Amino acid sequence: MRSRSAAALLAALAIIAFTGEARAAQPAPSVAEVFARVHTAVVTLYTRGETGLRDAEGVAEPEFGQGSGVLIEGGRIMTAAHVVHTADMVMVRYVDGTQARARIISSAFQGDVALLELLEAPPAGIRPATLGDSDKVAIGSVCFVVGAPLNLTHTLTVGHISARRGQDHPSLDILDVEHFQTDAALNPGNSGGPLFDMNGQVIGIASFIRSRIRENAGLGFAVTSNTARRLLLERSAIWSGMTELYLTGPLAQAFQIPEGRSGFLLQRVAKGSPADRLGLVGGSIPVTVGETQILIGGDILLEAMGQRLDTPEIGLAVLSSLKDVTPATRVSAVVLRAGKALKLEAAAGELAPWLAQQRPGR
Repeated sequence: MRSRSAAALLAALAIIAFTGEARAAQPAPSVAEVFARVHTAVVTLYTRGETGLRDAEGVAEPEFGQGSGVLIEGGRIMTAAHVVHTADMVMVRYVDGTQARARIISSAFQGDVALLELLEAPPAGIRPATLGDSDKVAIGSVCFVVGAPLNLTHTLTVGHISARRGQDHPSLDILDVEHFQTDAALNPGNSGGPLFDMNGQVIGIASFIRSRIRENAGLGFAVTSNTARRLLLERSAIWSGMTELYLTGPLAQAFQIPEGRSGFLLQRVAKGSPADRLGLVGGSIPVTVGETQILIGGDILLEAMGQRLDTPEIGLAVLSSLKDVTPATRVSAVVLRAGKALKLEAAAGELAPWLAQQRPGR
């Protein structure tokens, strides 16, 4: 009796062990299987803006752009800031061809991540992607990118996580930006598209490439998902709608900034953005300084919220502080326009109806 019981127990244990081994031996999902689960969350973005230039009749020169993005929970789209930051209009195109308008609600330009809010619900069957924990991603692990390189929508490229990289620009370390380096092919149009792991989670947002020919050379970089989460969802970076060039030393003197002061020469200002509603003016005359083309003729921003903008770090800190304003908070700036100091001021609620509604965790 005991021998039979012992035999039965051994047989049961053998079955359990075999079942466990069989489960462990199950193959990992293929790229094709994971892609099929997540690709509907990827969108193509089309933007319209202005170059800042005007023709002889004063008509603004239009500029059209294209990039990628990924739908996340709450009817929001995560993308690269450089795709949308100075856009007057953003159009979203889903995999089924449906198009919808979106507005920019958060943008950390120096970190190159931005958040859009859809103005209407996504089509049925379009499922949002899940943000993963980029801290757990191992170097050498398989990853893939879905985007619209050269406007070839929903293109899949596969590679590995090559390395982790910190912020390239020391003066911007205040943002604590981290990138994944990958050999998954990235080309113009991939910007803002998601970098997926083999669990189908978004672990990065495609940002830039390093190449001598401005096309894929196996050196692609994506802002890690934890960086994007921190800047856009936890800190709610403010979208200003402007780009600028920091002026100091001889350059500051050349633009007749008061001695001992620095400032930001405005380049582009998006229509309807908080910067535009405050009355800030971007450049309109292209000139070349060294090997860089810039726009002059716009405002030079000297102060914001009562603080002198003598360093890039101060500028970032002041912009970051705007996330805590209320609709009644007075937002102010002092600019140098046509050689004269001019103060601009408005209530936060007038600059952006959504400005005071953006709170961490939305």
